Parts: sequence; structure tokens; C-alpha cells
Amino acid sequence: MAYVDNTMIIRRDLVANMAELFNDDKLVSNLDRVPLEMAPRNREDADRCCIFKERVIIKEKLIPLLGFELEDDRDELKTLGEYATEALQRENPIEKILTVVDEACTSCVQNSYIVTNLCKGCVAHPCMMNCPKKAVSWNANGQAQIDPKNCINCGICMNVCPYHSIIFMPVPCENACPVGAISKNEHGKEQIDEEKCIDCGKCITACPFGSIMENSQIIDVMKSLKSEQETIALVAPALYGQFKYKTENVIGAIKTLGFHDVIEVAKGANVTTVNEADELLERLEDKAPFMTTSCCPAYVSAVKKHIPMMEQYVSHTKSPMYYTAELAKKQYPNAKLVFIGPCIAKRREGMADPNVDYVMTFEELSGLFRGWHINIDGNPIELDRSIKNHGRAYAASGGVAQSVLEVKPYVNIKPVIVNGLDKKKINMLKAFAKTGKTSGNFIEVMACEGGCIAGPSSHYDPKTGLKIYQNNLKEFPEDL
Repeated sequence: MAYVDNTMIIRRDLVANMAELFNDDKLVSNLDRVPLEMAPRNREDADRCCIFKERVIIKEKLIPLLGFELEDDRDELKTLGEYATEALQRENPIEKILTVVDEACTSCVQNSYIVTNLCKGCVAHPCMMNCPKKAVSWNANGQAQIDPKNCINCGICMNVCPYHSIIFMPVPCENACPVGAISKNEHGKEQIDEEKCIDCGKCITACPFGSIMENSQIIDVMKSLKSEQETIALVAPALYGQFKYKTENVIGAIKTLGFHDVIEVAKGANVTTVNEADELLERLEDKAPFMTTSCCPAYVSAVKKHIPMMEQYVSHTKSPMYYTAELAKKQYPNAKLVFIGPCIAKRREGMADPNVDYVMTFEELSGLFRGWHINIDGNPIELDRSIKNHGRAYAASGGVAQSVLEVKPYVNIKPVIVNGLDKKKINMLKAFAKTGKTSGNFIEVMACEGGCIAGPSSHYDPKTGLKIYQNNLKEFPEDL
């Protein structure tokens, strides 16, 4: 889940700076100055060892924001201006979603259990006596110490210490990944295994050094907005929980960026709900033990890569983005369609959808507002009142199940809500798939705890986002 921290602020500042330079037609000429301006020589609060390393890291973070992979054999003398020129000339964005900025990665220690100064050097020695690999010994100060070469990270020493002087200190990104897709290479730097990665983005929000970045498509979106090409925005229901403004003002601001039209993806969610409900009833009539949702692309990817036995239970119904893009393409056959949401995995889904051209996150949208000096309160647009609120409910955990129950209230639907994916829940889903048994018959799975309003590219933590979301929905006559 996304919480506001300094690494997030830096990333948003980079997007805003890049957007402003693009808008002023100075992207190629002035982008190389951004690292110098963000890490000036006289800066006294440098986060790294020196401003020169900070500048290198800022440059390296701008490369994926321009839409390029940080390749190991890249020319380090290549300027940001040269990357920008290539970005402006390219026809299609790259397909890789995430990249690790090696210079920002601090090579967190692999040993997960650390002895703190709270150790009293007690006579009982329970940590040493109970260690199965004899990895605990005593130093010259009479305190316990752990040999990382012998430690197997079993945690027994921590559990038996009477003073709680041994703590668990995991590698944040590795600990956050629900499928073990990120690990250290031979140099101690983190690397992402594309064969395992489900693009959930948990590693991005977990890393306290901001070393994991998206390969952005924002340059491609801005190019489309500034061209004569008709460009349509498809905004996810999670928009209702992203900005502390009325949604009609936010949608108006999106249109002010240059979008020809702004369509709520909740419209497609209404279609998904009906199709999902019909498919569930059909499966239950065929004596299927349960069906799972299919609208979260990170979950669908997790099933394909890690829980293949579950695939037979996953709904065939398409996502709200798919149905909205289908409707938009019929209305605007020659337009470029841009999905805007809080989800990184949607980039992958967008690449596979013939109707979706680009995917932009809410974080990038905010940077675009700042960089192009858009007043969000400026030009409100009346919202589409034909959209049923059960479509907007998809933004929060439990919303899909709630929508299906609303559409088919007379059917005995028993929801099971899987609110966020982690290692334990992946194992739980594997058990469901293996046994064909669970406590309900309709399993809603969302990769992000709290639902889409708490996606990795959201503005607020789940609690704040949910409050904003609920307040924005109060203006509608329907109740969720």
C-alpha cells in the first residue's frame, strides 16, 4: 500500500519537473539541469553520502520516467537530453514495467535477525543454546552476536530472548513481494525476475531508498495531448479517493490537460458486474465450488505464474478497463485511449488490450497537473449520472462482491474477500485451488490491501483514501 514518504515526494517532483519542461518545449535542452537543481552544491540536508551521488541517482531515476530500461551495459555518458530526444521520437513505449536503480539500492543485508544493544549478556544464553546452526556466539563485550554465514533466519533466537533484544530486520522489497520475484544478484543488488513478477508494485512502496521505478509512458501521453491526435482519458473508479477535491473538478482538470473526453471506467465496471454475476450463476448451476474475480490484473498474473490450479476457477469476464475501452473505441474509433489509475499492473493489461494505447498513474497525473500549472478547482464537469454506483464501488476492497450482490440480490452468493496479496494469502489461495473448498462461493481478490484506492501509485494511505472516496460518493442519490 502507498504511504507518503520522501522517496515518493522525490518521484513526484521528478515527474512534475519533467512535465513542466515538456510543456515549455525545454525537455531536451534543460532536463540535464534537473539533477543539479534538485541536489544543489550548497545543500546541507543531503540524503546520500554526497550531492554527487544524489545527482547520479536523480539522473538514473529520470531515465525510466522517460520510458527506458536501465540496462547494465548502458552508456553512462549518455545525457538525459539524448534520452529525451529518443523518447520524443519513439513510436511505442517499451514493454518492461519495472526497473531497479542500482545506484540507489543500498544492498540491504541479507541476514534478517540482528542483535541490538538491549542484549544483557544473560547467563541463560537461550539464543545460543537453541540455535540449530550454532550461529550465535558472544563478543568481547559479553553480548550475543549472530554469524550471518551460518544463520538460516529461523527466528528461534528472537523468540526465546527474554529481553527482546534480537529483532527481525528483513530486506523491505523482498519481504513485501508476495511471490518472491525480487532477490539479490551476485553484486548484492536487487533484481526482478520477470518470470515471477506480477507487477503488483509492492516493492516500489516498500523500498525506503526509492530504488525501484516504473518505466513510465507519460512522455507518450504528453506527446499525444500536444498533437492533433484525439486523445481520450479513461479514469478508474479509484479517482474518487485520490484528490481532496470534488470529482467533477478533478475530471474537469483532466480535460483541461487536453483530453478530448474523459470517461469513467465505472461505466465499464457496470458491464463487468452484470457479466460477472451471470457467469457466477452459470458456474454455480454447473456445480462449481466457487469462482474468483478477474478484474485485478496482478491477481490474474499471480494465478498464471504461481497458482495454475486456480485458473479453472477464475472468471472469464473482462475487466472494467476492457469494457470501457471497448465502448470508447466505438465512440472515438480514431482516438488514442489513455487509462488513468493507481495500478502498475494495469500497464501490463493495457499492453495486451488492443483498444488501450497508454496507461498513466494517478501519481503521474498529479505531476502533470503541477507541471502544466492546472488549477484543479477551475473547470468542473458534470459527472455521468447514468453510471450506477455499484461500478464506482470497484475502487475499494469488497466492492466487486458488493456490486454482484446488488445486481443479483435474490441469489445465494457467499463472498470471500481477499483484501491484499501477501505470501500467506498466496498460500491460502493455493489451498483453495488444491482442495476446491472455501467458506464461500465467490472469491474477490485484490492485490492491494484496501483495494484500488490503496494502489502503489495512489496519493494517500488506505484509511485516508477510503475517507475521501466515501465523501465524494455522498453526492450521488444512490447508496453504495
